[in-house]
Amino acid sequence: MTQDEQNLKLLAIFHYIMGGFTALFSCMFLLHVAMGIAMLCGALEGEGCSGTPPPRIIGLLFTIFPSLLVLGGWTLGGCMIAAGRKLQHHRSHTFCLVIAGIECVLMPLGTVLGVFTLVVLTKESTKTLFVTAPSQ
Repeated sequence: MTQDEQNLKLLAIFHYIMGGFTALFSCMFLLHVAMGIAMLCGALEGEGCSGTPPPRIIGLLFTIFPSLLVLGGWTLGGCMIAAGRKLQHHRSHTFCLVIAGIECVLMPLGTVLGVFTLVVLTKESTKTLFVTAPSQ
């Protein structure tokens, strides 16, 4: 096993871990979704200082925006796990580059993983591994 293959295997493992953490941490917004649903169902009526229920638009905001954040986090986590699998099997070089670029936004661990992935994937010796990989 060459050094490039070992680097790709290690990066794949870190992508699995980072993808799992991304999906897990995006679940914290489910608490906001639950609060928004409670507002919409009237469970918080009479709880405020004035005894009036919160406006319906607040319940909708507490439901829609966190739902989109959860969905986006799960999608990004799934893409990171898929990138790890593709790195492990030396497939979809461009997909792995795009995911590595997106990971650079997730400070600080995503930035480190994204930069290391970009450095490894832009080496000519690594590019040849993706070209000569058997199709599955």
